[in-house]
Amino acid sequence: MSEAFNTWQARFERLRANKLFETCVIAIIVLSALLIGAKTYEETSRFEQVLRGFDLAVTAFFLIEILIRMAAERRLWDFFKKGWNVFDFLIVAASLVPLDDSEMVLLARLLRIFRVLRLVSMIPELRMLVTALFKSIPRMGYVALLMFIIFYIYGAIGSFLFHGVDEKLWGNISLAMLTLFQVATFESWATAVLYPTMEHYPYAWIYFLSFIFLNAFVFLNMMIGIVLDVMQKESVLMEIESGEGEAAELHGLRDDVKELREQLSRMEAMLERNQR
Repeated sequence: MSEAFNTWQARFERLRANKLFETCVIAIIVLSALLIGAKTYEETSRFEQVLRGFDLAVTAFFLIEILIRMAAERRLWDFFKKGWNVFDFLIVAASLVPLDDSEMVLLARLLRIFRVLRLVSMIPELRMLVTALFKSIPRMGYVALLMFIIFYIYGAIGSFLFHGVDEKLWGNISLAMLTLFQVATFESWATAVLYPTMEHYPYAWIYFLSFIFLNAFVFLNMMIGIVLDVMQKESVLMEIESGEGEAAELHGLRDDVKELREQLSRMEAMLERNQR
């Protein structure tokens, strides 16, 4: 019984690692996304039965694919130790919500939209980007906190100085911060905010340019720098795990040097004992 289980488990493991199988899964995910997009057009209403058949086929394929990946593990619990596997399992489980129930149609369609996210778990480069993004959030939070402080200070100053220019823009600190957010996004800020303010306060450009310099150039570049730094570290980790690339070679060299040092230490210890 154990030998038969190991044989089937090895077969499923080879199938899971097969590049053709991975490419097929990616193609089905893209097809699923196209089917969801096609349902938003009224012209496809006459093909509703065909689209529903395709949707059932895609759902069945995803179910079989996730079962194969689970069967490829020596222990079922090992499958759920990886966060991306749990993510895929939840997406596939959500796809099993039936479309026939009129009360669940909208929920089922919304859940099927998230099947597109499985591209992230299937493509290593996308996984690296998403992982880097999530790991960057704690460090980016401090930059966001500093940005909020600057927004608050400039919002209070703007509310005090430009209160009489436009009540809708500078009536209180909340409105002033919303106005500054518009300025930070460069969305019609010159004609809607800067020039009307300069008609009353000619030197108001100093206020706006200093704010833009801090947010658009300093804080934004700090955010980008944090993400790039984390992405570089994640890229190195991915190369080490895959055993390919310069980072993997350096990691291998470090391990070899460490082993040589240990061997030299043992040889020195043996020589010392022999000399005694």
